[in-house]
Amino acid sequence: NTKRQDFNKMHNIITKHLKVNVVGMLHQFWEQKQVKGMMMETDNLVVHESISSPGPPYICYVTLPGGSCFGNFKYCYSKAEARRDAARIALMNSTFNELPCRHITPEFISCSVKEAVSTTSGNIADASDPGTSIGAYCLMLELNTGKTMLEFQEIMTVFQLLHWNGTLKAFREMRCSRQDVIHYYSQQRLDERARSHMALDWLQKEQQSPGLLSQELQLAMKELGEARKTGRELRFYKEKKEILSLALSHANAEDLEGYPSEEMSWREETEFEYYTQEGHCLEGSMTDPSEHCQFHSQESDRESVE
Repeated sequence: NTKRQDFNKMHNIITKHLKVNVVGMLHQFWEQKQVKGMMMETDNLVVHESISSPGPPYICYVTLPGGSCFGNFKYCYSKAEARRDAARIALMNSTFNELPCRHITPEFISCSVKEAVSTTSGNIADASDPGTSIGAYCLMLELNTGKTMLEFQEIMTVFQLLHWNGTLKAFREMRCSRQDVIHYYSQQRLDERARSHMALDWLQKEQQSPGLLSQELQLAMKELGEARKTGRELRFYKEKKEILSLALSHANAEDLEGYPSEEMSWREETEFEYYTQEGHCLEGSMTDPSEHCQFHSQESDRESVE
């Protein structure tokens, strides 16, 4: 496999030559991209987050410009070791992401769609119909032609959270056009406002099913830990954990009663914005895009560092 050989070659180079100051090399890599004008000025920070712990194993996450996140997967006996290990994983994926095989091109789309067809119950004719899972996957790739796979994963994270949070299900029940939903949410960003509103959604669910937040948070933390230990891209798992933690903090502070009524939840607000700005409800139903989201996640995981 050519892509795997390229990745292994990159791994050997970084492991051999960049052990001493891998954190500095990671920052330098993204600073050079900024100088070349390949990234937005507001997204130019590499963020290191060390998780508080009384003792080993220590955990550190690195969030790259744009939002992609990686963590250390070794058992680290110090915070500095965890920081270096997380930076190494992030640098390897950042560098590997620059290879031509990691850019979305017409040829890449064709191969990806064929592979998707071979692993699902769809057929190649579905690629031209956004109403099908294969067609939706093809449309999302086409909308992101020229971008790298990390950039595409950042957009896919939005749709993964929409599915997890119940927003896509709501649109499906309202028989909304999948194509319009894809076009609209491909332009949306994950920020503090979005996280706060999604936390409101989960506060409302907690009202209906007491104890749900704690259960979901435990599951999210388990998924995050398992993904980190395999070197996978972590933003979806980390966003889930942070959103649920935010919701639980409000619930534990006895803010649950009346809090959701202060403003619309993220699902309600985004539905409102979608309708008033771009969205249209059509007679054709919008099936759940989780199939092509799941397919891409599996494809991405195979190419992440392990």
